[in-house]
Amino acid sequence: MCLGIPGQIIDIVDDPNSIAKVNVSGVKRNVNVALVRPEGIVPGDWVLIHVGFAMSKIDENEARETMKALQTMGDVYTDELKMLHTSQIE
Repeated sequence: MCLGIPGQIIDIVDDPNSIAKVNVSGVKRNVNVALVRPEGIVPGDWVLIHVGFAMSKIDENEARETMKALQTMGDVYTDELKMLHTSQIE
């Protein structure tokens, strides 16, 4: 199962291809932000990520509340985090 997980933009690493480095629960990954670029994305912004794409821009409060809800899912959430850790990009 794939979940939409909040991540915070660290940097735009490939501007022409809309790729940003994002911190997702302590894991740094490159994510495609093309769908949310029209809203204006800068380091520090929060996005909801699903299968390597930022699907929507969210505020910090929504990110925090979503993380709380995901943590109540138990194994589904922890399994997703394990998969993220195995694909970490520095």
